[in-house]
Amino acid sequence: MTSGAISYLDNAASTPLCSEAVEAMVPLHRELYANPTGAHRMARDTRRRIDDARDVMAEALGSKPGEIVFTGGGTEGDNLAVVGRHMTVGGVTVCSAIEHHAVLEPVEHLGGRVVAVDAVGVIDLDDLAAALGDDVTVVSVMLANNETGMVQPLDQVAEAVRASAPNAVLHTDAVQAFPWMDVATQAACADLISVSAHKFGGPKGVGALVVRDGVELSPLLLGGGQERGLRSGTHNAAGIAGMAAAAEVVLKSRAEQVVRLAGLRDRLADGVLGAVEGAVETGERSGKVAGSAHLCFEGIESEALLFLLEDAGVYASAASSCSSGAQDPSHVLAAMGYDRMLAGGSLRLSLGYETTDADIDQALAVIPGAVARLREYGKG
Repeated sequence: MTSGAISYLDNAASTPLCSEAVEAMVPLHRELYANPTGAHRMARDTRRRIDDARDVMAEALGSKPGEIVFTGGGTEGDNLAVVGRHMTVGGVTVCSAIEHHAVLEPVEHLGGRVVAVDAVGVIDLDDLAAALGDDVTVVSVMLANNETGMVQPLDQVAEAVRASAPNAVLHTDAVQAFPWMDVATQAACADLISVSAHKFGGPKGVGALVVRDGVELSPLLLGGGQERGLRSGTHNAAGIAGMAAAAEVVLKSRAEQVVRLAGLRDRLADGVLGAVEGAVETGERSGKVAGSAHLCFEGIESEALLFLLEDAGVYASAASSCSSGAQDPSHVLAAMGYDRMLAGGSLRLSLGYETTDADIDQALAVIPGAVARLREYGKG
């Protein structure tokens, strides 16, 4: 591995922990370490920090504080929304074909319906309408895709659900959207919203699920009855405080960061497309979140490309980080109709709040040569 500079372009997998989150977490590890369900002063002070964090997350997600359920991350939130709803009322679950596996697999496990997307990775509203009916009890459509970055028309999805599935609630996985989009406004139509802290400068292992008043869910975890009985277990107080601190940073800086990082993303994508023959950009850039550059290359395999990039100090991924290592073709690209061979050469370059011009320069200096090297090797 190179001992030189590192260009970290895998922020869709996880972001660096911001200093504000660290500062918020330290006291809860060192001074306020009591169980927040206790009766003594330290427990009450710890619980107060959790209540403060609940207020912050409610503002960030456009909900009431009492509608926030703290979870162990995006996967748990997605499962609680989909499976918890099904456990309560039964019926049919529906999701798009490009959902994160934390939604797609529960829906498939429950025998639900999977809705097609078009060639740019946007849900097919006609196919959605055909999948809806009185028997549907939960529909899950993500706000922004974790591989391609494509934003989904959630308002139109909500209109279709309200019109054709009156017994259904709408869940949106906003894990990838929160750093880039005003989730409080753009997911206002959703009954359930899940986010994960480590995607926006917070710690791993903590997230939140908005559960609007009147939405009935069954818990996946039973025990102490925390979080209105929806998520038993001792609160990760430090993680919750860190998530809230990171969310506050996002709310203050998001507009500026979106403009800055969209410019860097455009320079990166255009530079690679101009330097590598046969490179294909998935989706439509105008419909993506600002930090997402997703490309495919003819005649190479993602695994080999990632190895060469890492050796040169560029850290990226091929698809969802949860799928990395399996080396199976991306289900997202398959749903978009991409040829298996082309999809096998995919590269996800995702920017974040610490991404700089130097990171883009390094990636542009490395990627074209790495692709050329693999293609030449393949000819042999």
